[in-house]
Amino acid sequence: MINFEEEIAKYGPSLEISQAEEAVLSREIIDVADIIEKILQDKKDA
Repeated sequence: MINFEEEIAKYGPSLEISQAEEAVLSREIIDVADIIEKILQDKKDA
């Protein structure tokens, strides 16, 4: 039989929305559009 108290104890609380937003936005994620923009800017400056 499943012991629900034991199963629940395995998991930590989830982040609040503001904490999750900060965690996501604090990461510098570079996508293809950013790379292309950087290349075009470098080419323009050269």
